[in-house]
Formats: sequence, C-alpha cells, structure tokens
Amino acid sequence: MADTAKEKSAPREASSLWRPLRVPTFRNLLAANVVSDIGTFMQSVGAAWLMVSLHAGPIYVALTQTAASLPYFLLSLPAGSAGDIVDRRKLILATETWMVGVALLLCVLTIGGFMTPWLLLVLTFALSAGDAFETPSWRAILPELVPKEDLAAASALNGIEFNLARAVGPALAGIVIAIAGVATAFVTNFFAFFGVILVVAKWKRPVRKRTSPTETFSGATIAALRYVRYSPAILRVLVRTGVVVFFSSALFALLPTVAHSANKSAIGYGLLLGCFGAGAVAGALIMQPARAKWSTETIVSAGVVILGITIAMTSVFHELATLAPVMLIGGAAWVLFVSLINTLVQNLAPDWVRARVLAVFILVFQGSFALGSAVWGAVAQRATVEAALVSAGLGTIATTALVFFAKLPDAPADLSSWNHWRMPVFVKEDDSDLERGPVLVTVEYSVIPERTAEFLDAIHQYARIRRRDGAYSWAIFSDTEVANRYLEIMLVQSWAEHLRQHERFTRADGELECRLLSYLAKEMVLRHLIYARSEAHKTSE
Repeated sequence: MADTAKEKSAPREASSLWRPLRVPTFRNLLAANVVSDIGTFMQSVGAAWLMVSLHAGPIYVALTQTAASLPYFLLSLPAGSAGDIVDRRKLILATETWMVGVALLLCVLTIGGFMTPWLLLVLTFALSAGDAFETPSWRAILPELVPKEDLAAASALNGIEFNLARAVGPALAGIVIAIAGVATAFVTNFFAFFGVILVVAKWKRPVRKRTSPTETFSGATIAALRYVRYSPAILRVLVRTGVVVFFSSALFALLPTVAHSANKSAIGYGLLLGCFGAGAVAGALIMQPARAKWSTETIVSAGVVILGITIAMTSVFHELATLAPVMLIGGAAWVLFVSLINTLVQNLAPDWVRARVLAVFILVFQGSFALGSAVWGAVAQRATVEAALVSAGLGTIATTALVFFAKLPDAPADLSSWNHWRMPVFVKEDDSDLERGPVLVTVEYSVIPERTAEFLDAIHQYARIRRRDGAYSWAIFSDTEVANRYLEIMLVQSWAEHLRQHERFTRADGELECRLLSYLAKEMVLRHLIYARSEAHKTSE
C-alpha cells in the first residue's frame, strides 16, 4: 500500500511547475533572464517610440520590427550549427558581450542627439543579430540545466518568465520614457545584460565526450536542412508557422501607430504591450488544462482564430480603454499558438539535431515576421492602417484551412537514439580515413515471395530515413537472375558521416525496420565500400 502511494505521488511531484527552481544555475539564470528580457522589451518600445517621435512614416515604424526580426532569418542556420559544434557557454558569453557594446552605442548616440531613422534601424538590426546568433544555443542548453523529467516544467517557467517581462517591460518603458525620455530606456537595457553574463560566466558546464567524429560547420548545416527536408511532420509545422506569423505580424508592426493615434504619450503604447503580455501569462497558465481536454490541433486552431479576430478588432477601436482588453485576449491567443508550436518542434527533433531544427524553425518564424511586417507596413502606407489590420486579421483566420493540408501531429514518436546496428569496420582505420568518401553501403534482401508488395512499400518509406540521416543518394534494385532478391544502395558523403548516421537511428525508426525485416526469407547481407582513388588522383587533389 505504501509503495502504491509513492507511485501515485511521484508523477504529481515530477509535474510540479516549480521543481526546476531547485537547480541553482537554472534558478539564477531564470531570475537574470527576467531582468534582461524586461530591458529588451524596454529597448523595443523605446526604438519604436523614438521612430514615431522622429516623425517617420508608418513604413519606418514597421521596418523597426523588420530590423529586429531579419537577423533571425539570416543567422539562424549558422547559429544552430555553431551551437552544436562549439562550446555553447562561450558562444552565449560572446554574443552577450556583442549586445552590450551595441546597447552602449545606442545610448551614446541617443543621448548625444545624433540618432536618425536609418541609424536606429541599423543599430536595432545589430542588437538583434547578437540575440539571433545566441538563441539556438540558449534554447539547447535547457536539457543541460535540469533533469529530463523537469524539462516540461522548465519550458513552462521560461514561457511565464518571458511573458511576465512582456507585461512589465513595455509598461515600465512607457513610464520611463514619459518621465525621463527614450535614452533612459536604452540605458536600462544596457545594464540589464550584466546579470545574464555573470550567471553564465559562473556556470561550470560539464565537458561532453563525443562518441562520433565532430561535424564540420558546413556539414552540420547541410545535415539540418536534410533532416527537415525528409521529416514530413516538421515540414507541416513549419508551413503552418510561416503562414500564420506572416499575417499576424501586422499586429506587432502597426501597434505603435495605433497606440500613437489613441494616446500621444508612450505610456499608452507601453500599457497596450503590457496588456498583451499579461494576456500571454494567463494563456500560459490555462494551456495545460486545455491540453488535457483537447488536441494540439484544436487548441492551436482556436488560438489562431481568436488572434485573427483581435487583429481585425484593433482597427475598430481607437481608445486605450477598449484596446486594452483586446490586447489581453490577443496575448492569450498568441501564446497558445507560439508555445504549442515551439513544443512540437522540440518534440519532433532528436537530441543530435535539435538545436539546428530549432534554428530552422526560428528562421521560418522570424523570416515570416520580417516579411510580414514590411508588407503590412507598406499596405498601411499606401492604403490605411485600418485596412491593413482588417486584411491581416481575416488572413490569419483563413490560415486555419491549412488543417486539411498540414495537420499538426499530436503525439510525437519516440525519438531517443537506438544505435543497434553493428558498427562497420574499416581496415587499418586512422584519422585520415574519416573524411574519405563517398561511402557506398549495400544491403541485400531475400524477400518472401508473398510479401513482395509489402516489402517494396516499406523499403520506399525506409528511404526517407536513410536520406534524412545522411544518405545523399538512395535506390532499390531487383536482381534479374535471382527471384525475390533486392539490393538497396545508398551513398554517404564520408566515412565519418556514415559513423554519425549509425547514431541517428531512433526507436521510432525501429518500428518500420522491424516490419521490413518481417518480410525477409533470410538474414540480410550488408556491405560497406569506399571510393578508391588512384595515387595520381590523390596527388592532383
């Protein structure tokens, strides 16, 4: 009886939202990140309000959001590759130092009165570039800070922290700007970086031993694109993300203009962003009860519809008293969409490629954000702000039709590593052999005659796994001399890449492999061959 009680209480404790706070490094980093994110939101509000104060048109105000989002589109892939190759702790420290330098320059130029609309866009881009290069590594270190069973709770705390900063930062920025000016908001952001730098500098990151050869920078980037290309579930998530973010970006791009027309003080803009952040916190708190009742697809689609309605309603109301509740609802809908989509991406990628898949996700998200901000800013410039918001709101609602073409997965498969294959042997292998290639791998199958159709269906599904994990060419051939004998061939770039390919096989892939093997009359025959270069060829290279 006592054992049963322990078993029942364990899941409740494991699912506690506050368990990750027992880890000192995570707790300190979370606290420092609250301060840093508040500073970031203050800087964003200050930049948008300064652009309006410089009497720039709606297109310049919208381009402020584009300048903040575009670096994620340009740098996400190399940032994700770097995060999987170099020491993530050192990379984070380097990018934080870069952002401190840019923030200081922003302060000096603003205080000195030298700021112009184009200079503000350039510095906003430079500041965001540091964050863009840091983000994939930042998200990837979470599993290193807390136990595996606390990851979900840690992710939820990160979401609450961010949205708390979203609620406090803009409101605080509005007050600070109204009382002391935009430069004071920029100075606050400058000092907000130092807490994170101090915590990360003190963090003693464990040295991780690699069991396979280290990937090259270009190879890691290619591997990420290849993995996404041959992962249908991830592609569906990316399509849905890109389209929804393109339309919904209008709310963020045009909100400074809407706020300025409703209230000439920066306090009004900060209040609206604060309401949006408060709504996002509320949305994060109701998310788990909602997931217990409905599927991911249902919650995401409902959130998108509500978000589209709030975007369209923003064009109707012109007073802070009516806009504030709309922002509250919009914030809750936004966090339902963003949090569940982000969780899906993390669950659909195995450990070895998670940072890079997240980088591709960030690329699509921020690229769509940057493009959408520019497009809706141009629409507002040529037509009206109201017309742009109504069009974007209707477009956001219409994206729910994508459920018929790109339905979101609700129960991700087991993507834990399952390296059960016999490791290939290389005669007289040394370090110079690792980059030799290409490598030809052949697998001979003797198929039960009655199961041929099922075998061919399964082997063509298996081809996606082969290509996803490293093969750049794949084919299946039938033997003309022996009935029911088939030869699978695949080409891999190098011997090192093939060794990594062995470690990329997952338990979910094992289900298809077991089905494939059940169609065989006898054990398969596996061979490894490597391209043989002549001495003259080696010399010419």
